[in-house]
Amino acid sequence: MQENFQMLAKTFAGLENVLKEELVGLGAADVAIVNRGVMFSGTKETLYKANFCCHTALRILRIIGTYKVKNAHDLYTCARDINWHEYFDINQTFSVNSTVNSEAFNNSMFVSLKTKDAIVDQFRSVYNKRPSVSTENPDIRINVHASRDEVTLSLDSSGESLHKRGYRLGQNEASMSEVLAAGLLKIAGWKGQCDLIDPMCGSGTIPIEAALIARNIPPGIFRKSFAFESWKDFDEDLFEQVFNADYEIPFEHKIFAYDISSLNVKIASENARNAGLKNVIGFKARDFSSLVPETDKGLLIVNPPYGQRMNERQIAPLYAMIGDSLKKHFRGFNAWVFSSSEDGLKRIGLRFSQRVKLYNGPLECEFRKYEMYDGSRKPSKNQHYKQNFNRKGGNSNSYQKREPQSGQRTGQRKRIRKKPD
Repeated sequence: MQENFQMLAKTFAGLENVLKEELVGLGAADVAIVNRGVMFSGTKETLYKANFCCHTALRILRIIGTYKVKNAHDLYTCARDINWHEYFDINQTFSVNSTVNSEAFNNSMFVSLKTKDAIVDQFRSVYNKRPSVSTENPDIRINVHASRDEVTLSLDSSGESLHKRGYRLGQNEASMSEVLAAGLLKIAGWKGQCDLIDPMCGSGTIPIEAALIARNIPPGIFRKSFAFESWKDFDEDLFEQVFNADYEIPFEHKIFAYDISSLNVKIASENARNAGLKNVIGFKARDFSSLVPETDKGLLIVNPPYGQRMNERQIAPLYAMIGDSLKKHFRGFNAWVFSSSEDGLKRIGLRFSQRVKLYNGPLECEFRKYEMYDGSRKPSKNQHYKQNFNRKGGNSNSYQKREPQSGQRTGQRKRIRKKPD
C-alpha cells in the first residue's frame, strides 16, 4: 500500500484550472487551486504520473512540511528537525531554492542559506559529516516558500522545468513556452477532434503540443531524467510501469503549420521530426495574408508578433491583415488569437466571443476567440421561435488502436535511462 502525501504542481498564472483538470484525470485527490499552482495529494505513482503526463505543469513539489515561523531561529529549528537522511544520502549533493513573500525575512538568499545550514547540521549530528552543496547540477533540490508567517519546505521532484520537454532541436528568437502553448490549446478545447491550423507557427511549439495532446503522448517521454530518480525512495519498477504504459490513441485529423519564414518552417519541421510527429503535422512556408486553408472547418490558433521586436507602425497593418484573412478564408473555423498588443487586437476588427487573460513571461496577454460563422448569423424563423419560446420558460434541447508507421514513436517505446554509478 503506497503512502499518500501532499504535493504542489506549479504553472503559469491563468492556467490553474487547466492543470487542475489534468491532475484530476490522473487520479489526484484533494485538488485545490492556489496562485499559479494546484495543491493535491496522492501516492508515489501520482507524483510520477504528474511529472510524466501533465502538459501544463512547470514542476511538481513534494511537500515535506509547513511551519509557523516568526524569525530566522524558527526557520532553522524547523528545517533541522526534519530527518533529511530519510530523503537522501550523505554522499549526494543538494541545493536550496527559496521564494520569499514575508516580513520575517529580508531576502530569499538569506532563507536559502539558513535552511542549508540546518540541513548540514542535521546530517552532521547523525553522521558526524555533511553532504555537499551543488548549485550547478545537484542530486537533490529543496524548495522553500516563505509567505507571511508560514514556511513550506518541499522536495522538487522535477529538476529542470517541465516545459523543457526534450524534443526541441532549435528555436527562433520569440519561441513560446511549451507549457503555455499546451495551456492555450486546452483553453481552446483542443482534444484532436478536428483539423487544426497555426498560420504563424514559428519554431512549431503550438502544432507539436497539439499533436501530443491529440495522440495522448505524455510530454515527459522525451526527457532524459527527473529529479525524483535521485531520491532515496525512488521505485524504478513503478516508474517503468508509468513510462511504458499504453497511452497513445489514434488521431484521424490533420494539423497544418505555416510560417512566412522558410527558416522557421525548417526549424519547426526538425523539432516535429525529433518528436516523432512529422507524419501528423504538415509544414509549409506560406504568408498568412494569402493563405487558403486545405480544410473546410476546424480550429485556428495564432500567436502573432506583439510589437516588441518590430516597428510599432507595422503592428496595425499586421493585425488588420489577420482580421481580413479570417473573414475571407476561414469561415466555419473557431479562431483564437494570443497577443499582448492591445492596439493590435483592436485592429483585427472582429467581435470576439471569449477572452482569457494570461501571461507570456512578464507580458500581460489576452487569448481571444473569434467564431467565424459559415454564412449568415441571422436565425431562421424556426430558430427565432425556439429562442423566444425558451425565454418564456419553454424547453428545448440546446444545447482500435492504430499500428505505428515505420520509425514512428509510440507510448510502448522501451525506456532507456543511464544508470547511476
